Amino acid sequence: MAHPIDPTAVEDFLAQSHIAVVGASDDPKSFGGTIYRALKARGHTVVPINRNASTVDGDVCYPDLAAVPGPIDGVLVMVHRDQSTQIVRDCVERGIARVWLFRGLGGASAVSHDAIALCRANDISLVAGACPLMFLEPVAGFHKFHRAMRHLNGSLAQAS
Repeated sequence: MAHPIDPTAVEDFLAQSHIAVVGASDDPKSFGGTIYRALKARGHTVVPINRNASTVDGDVCYPDLAAVPGPIDGVLVMVHRDQSTQIVRDCVERGIARVWLFRGLGGASAVSHDAIALCRANDISLVAGACPLMFLEPVAGFHKFHRAMRHLNGSLAQAS
């Protein structure tokens, strides 16, 4: 399911200071950990969420969004779409106004019709179906190419 990516929503999400990454992990096969470390390296205060980990990259990991103390400006959902609707429900309960449903090339995606509908029904700013590494500057290599391809095929909307 392809959804046009709104560059304004991407910029707004990445401008936030406190971002939770649901599915962050120290497992080298988990892209959630890669994204977590990339956000952290670029100065974000990043909170790992994973029921199966006590730490990620040396940071305290929380089992769910409800357990996180302090503010959360946005949630990056890196888990399978079967779990993403519940994560969005948790965002609604917590009053979180920004959600990013991850989708890379191949592999599982966090994008689901129900999660998208729930975001829209609750006026949550949504990025559905993209990898943050396509937008975290400096963008290089494959991710730069991937972003260029999205521009060409029209799945990356023009900024208004």
